[in-house]
Amino acid sequence: MSSAPALRLADATITVAQRVTPAASEWTDETVLAGTTAIADGPLSAAAAQIDHGAYPLDIMAGLGGTGALGVHLDRHGTRVGLSIAAMQAASRACGATGFLMWCQNVCGLYLEQSGNPALTGAILDDHAAGRTFGGTALSNPMKAFAGIEPILLRARRVPGGYRVNGMLPWVSHIGPGQYCGAIAGVVGAGDTISHEIMFLLRCDRAELRPCPQFSGMEGTSTWGLRLVEYFVGQDELIADPARPFIGRIRAAFILLQCGMGLGVAEGSLDSMIAVEETLGHVNQFLDDRPGQIAAELAELRARILTLAESPYDGSNDYLIDVLDARAQTSELALRASQSALLHQGARGYLMSAAPQRRIREAHFVAIVTPAIKHLRWEMARLSREILPADTREGGRA
Repeated sequence: MSSAPALRLADATITVAQRVTPAASEWTDETVLAGTTAIADGPLSAAAAQIDHGAYPLDIMAGLGGTGALGVHLDRHGTRVGLSIAAMQAASRACGATGFLMWCQNVCGLYLEQSGNPALTGAILDDHAAGRTFGGTALSNPMKAFAGIEPILLRARRVPGGYRVNGMLPWVSHIGPGQYCGAIAGVVGAGDTISHEIMFLLRCDRAELRPCPQFSGMEGTSTWGLRLVEYFVGQDELIADPARPFIGRIRAAFILLQCGMGLGVAEGSLDSMIAVEETLGHVNQFLDDRPGQIAAELAELRARILTLAESPYDGSNDYLIDVLDARAQTSELALRASQSALLHQGARGYLMSAAPQRRIREAHFVAIVTPAIKHLRWEMARLSREILPADTREGGRA
């Protein structure tokens, strides 16, 4: 994922976003979806190919922030997580990379608000939620570390007034000069063992950003390697200390918000299938995963996700398993829909410039971004073992 400059749109396309940017007090469900859809159908659709090849769409993100699409999931704006997912779906239908950037921005805002730290919940959060400033999330490694999949990479030591953090993260998205992200470090105690973890707001200007290798898609997400050397974290930058209880509280919302990406990629794939139905339907009828089937599955899954979004902070294991399962099904549907779209379009869909070709790569990203399908299944198996009666865990006798 490249570190290309931010995409600058022409004045004519910027006007589309500006016409639908109400004040935060006017972020109604209708205006948010109308504004997001106008941007998605206009400048975002026009720029999708550029974004896929490395253009970083900060102007578009700013427009989305103005519509409320980056802030309505927050408690201060009504905890409308379902609306946030719907807006992300609308954008991802046009461009999966932009949908992913919305998720990065949204969860960073979640960290700031849920921190309860006055230094992080005032003007900085207002600017973030409105798309006036930008920040991502560096939690891929910690989430896998908490699941026992890999070791935590950032290490912190307690010093007067805070912590000093050292370490390297291989890739973090939606960051750049002047931006920031939420990060987690293991606190090294006696005997070099990790006593607990801290979560903090990492300022990119105080870190070393390293270009990443080129990936097969999603290049416009401004993804970098991060290296921290004696990085100081003071009280004003602490999101949570300790971090694990905080992550436990927000984990379901973190995962659930990602569903907007997969729903949008699947819906965009469905659009490509329908686009050739008149000319190729007579032969496409022999393919699996036809438009009617994908549309029905998409509608059912979306309804299920929006129901889950009504209680994003439900702390029960049953609820979390349902969220993990919905997220996994979203990945699987995006994979099937994107492949079916390419098969329905045939050679025209195999062109490098074709939307089905791009969505194949976007769907693969939805399936491997943390938590990947294998990580989701790992967690569901672990949680299921925790809540099963003891005599059924090992196939015990009735």
